[in-house]
Amino acid sequence: MNTADAKRILETALICSAQPLPVRDMRTLFDDALGADTIKELLMQMQHEWAQRGLELVQVATGWRFQSRPEMREHLDRLHPEKPPRYTRATLETLAIIAYRQPVTRGDMEDIRGVTINSMILKQLEDRNWVEVIGHRETVGRPALYATTKQFLDDLGLASLDQLPMIEAPQQAQAMADVLAGAQQGLLIDEQPAPEVVAADADAPPAETVAAAGPDEPATQAAADEGTAGPLPDAGADDLPSSSLDSDAPPQAASSPNASGQTP
Repeated sequence: MNTADAKRILETALICSAQPLPVRDMRTLFDDALGADTIKELLMQMQHEWAQRGLELVQVATGWRFQSRPEMREHLDRLHPEKPPRYTRATLETLAIIAYRQPVTRGDMEDIRGVTINSMILKQLEDRNWVEVIGHRETVGRPALYATTKQFLDDLGLASLDQLPMIEAPQQAQAMADVLAGAQQGLLIDEQPAPEVVAADADAPPAETVAAAGPDEPATQAAADEGTAGPLPDAGADDLPSSSLDSDAPPQAASSPNASGQTP
C-alpha cells in the first residue's frame, strides 16, 4: 500500500468517527500491516497538508480527531445559534483547582478557595465526567482524592495536562479559573455576584453536615434558644442557570457541528 492510499484511509476513518481514534485502532484499519510509528508519521504529514483548511487534525487525550479551527467558530455558530453554557465562578474555580493541583481532597479545595464547597458542585463535575475520584488520602477519615479525566482534556482540546496554560499565582483559585476560562472559549464565567463565607475551621462539623446548605454557605445554628442546629435555606449563591452544567452538551475548545468536535 502506498502512502497516498494509507492517508486516504486514515482521513476517511477520522472524519467518519464520532470519537477520537487512538493509534492502536488506526492500526486495525491496516490489519496491523503498518506500525504505530508509521501511522504517527502519516498523521503528522496530514496535519501539515490540512494546515490551510477550515478543519485541523489534532491529538487529544484519547486519540486523534478532525475539528473546526477556532476562527471558524463565528461562522459555524450562525448555523447553531445556541448560547454556550455558562458556569458560576465557584464551579470554575473548583474545576481549576482540581486541574492544576490534582490529586486534591475537598478540604484542599476549601483551603485554597477559603470557602466551603457545595457537594453539588463536585457531583455535577463528576456527572459531566470532568473529574473523578482516583483514591483516598491515608489520613483521618480517608478523604477522597479528585483528579480530572481524559474527557475533560478532550472537551478542552488538550492532549495532556502539560498543555494547560501557565499561571503566575498557583495558590489563587481565582487566577486559575481566569486562566482556564481565558484559554478555552467554551468555558464562560457567570459573573453574577454571589455571597461567600469563610470556610469552617477544623473544629467545625464535617462536610456532610453542611451539604444541604446553599453553595459556599456552612450550616448554622437554627435557633439559639432551642439549642438545635440546621441548615439555612438555600441562598442560591452558586445555583446554576438553565444553560449551565445541567446541559448535556460539553463545551468545545473549537466549534464543530457535532458534540465530539469532529466535522464530517
